[in-house]
Amino acid sequence: MMKKTIVCFGDSNTWGYNAETGARFDEELRWTSHLASHLGSSYTVIAEGLSGRTSVCEDPLFEGLSGLPYLYPCLMSHSPLDWVVIMLGTNDTKERFGLTSYNIAQGIVRLAKKAKGIESGIGGQTPEVLVIAPPPIGEKYIDTPIGEAMGSHCSEKSLELAGHLERLLRGTGIHYADSKNEVAMNEIDYMHLDADGHREMAKFIWSQVTTRIDKG
Repeated sequence: MMKKTIVCFGDSNTWGYNAETGARFDEELRWTSHLASHLGSSYTVIAEGLSGRTSVCEDPLFEGLSGLPYLYPCLMSHSPLDWVVIMLGTNDTKERFGLTSYNIAQGIVRLAKKAKGIESGIGGQTPEVLVIAPPPIGEKYIDTPIGEAMGSHCSEKSLELAGHLERLLRGTGIHYADSKNEVAMNEIDYMHLDADGHREMAKFIWSQVTTRIDKG
């Protein structure tokens, strides 16, 4: 039986940034690796995380961080695909982008619809798409070294994001789940997952994917 392929498209929390050390978590500690273990040998889980990635914004300070132009070649390179999991929005809250929480949701939905429309591989297989609202940024982020670069109101916008995503994705055929009540950011910079957060995120996404497979 052919293995199912899941691409996880995200930012530093998919890449595996460790706020305590400033380095990357070892591969086995990242949520994508935990997810692969939960799903077993019939699945291939591909981590497509990039620190600083936004949904659709080009960052004036750093090159190549917009998810929009990269999404299509990324997904086609891994085709055929069964699932695409998108977890973005944290970086979009940066003050320099000037986006409202609703605008951020619009960008993520644009990406999700693009992923849903991709027919990849033999027979034009269209993947299932699951959008995850990331855990909201903690209010105390502003008092950490990252606060100055992020700017103001990031925690408020990230908290509002889930509600907008839920409404905008309703009726699109794109799956949606809010991780807020299951997973929390760390207490170092309040915007990254710690090792426990990676384990919890893997469990959460595993439950979302397998529940929808069972229903399908």
